Amino acid sequence: MAARERAPQAEDGRILLLTLGFVVLGLMLVAVVASAAAVHLDHKRLYNLADVLAASAADAMPPGRHLVAAAPGVGGGGLLLSDDAVARAVAAELAAYPFPEQLPEGLRVAEADSPDGRSARVTLVASSHPPLVGWFTRTAGHGFTISASSTARAVTGGP
Repeated sequence: MAARERAPQAEDGRILLLTLGFVVLGLMLVAVVASAAAVHLDHKRLYNLADVLAASAADAMPPGRHLVAAAPGVGGGGLLLSDDAVARAVAAELAAYPFPEQLPEGLRVAEADSPDGRSARVTLVASSHPPLVGWFTRTAGHGFTISASSTARAVTGGP
C-alpha cells in the first residue's frame, strides 16, 4: 500500500501564531508589572529621602534657639522653626548626602518650610525611569514624575 499523502489543511500553522500572540501578550504584561513595581520602589526611596530631610531640618536648630518662646497662636514655649532655616537645613543635608549617585534623577526640592513654627515639611519631586521602558522615557525627554512629602515635628523633650 502506498503511503497516503496528507492533504493540506486550511488550519495548519495557526496554533503557532496563536501561541506566539499569547507569549507576546504575557511578556508585555510582565513588563508592565515590572515597570509599575520599579516606579513604586522609586517613590518609596523618594519618600524615605523626604522623611530623612524633614527630620534633619526639624532637628537643625541654631545654637541658642532651643528655648525661644513660641509665637502667639503656636502654643506654649518651645522651638521655633522658620521657613528659611528649614530650606537651609534641607539644602545642607542634600549637599552632604554620602551617596549622591544614588539620588533620584531630576531631584528637586519643591517645598521646604515650617507650616506652624514647630514642624518641618519637605516635598521632593523627581523622575522615575523604569528599567524596561527607560530607553523610551529617556528618548522622550521625561520619565514618570513622582513626588513625596514628609513632615517632622521638632520637640525639646519632656513629658
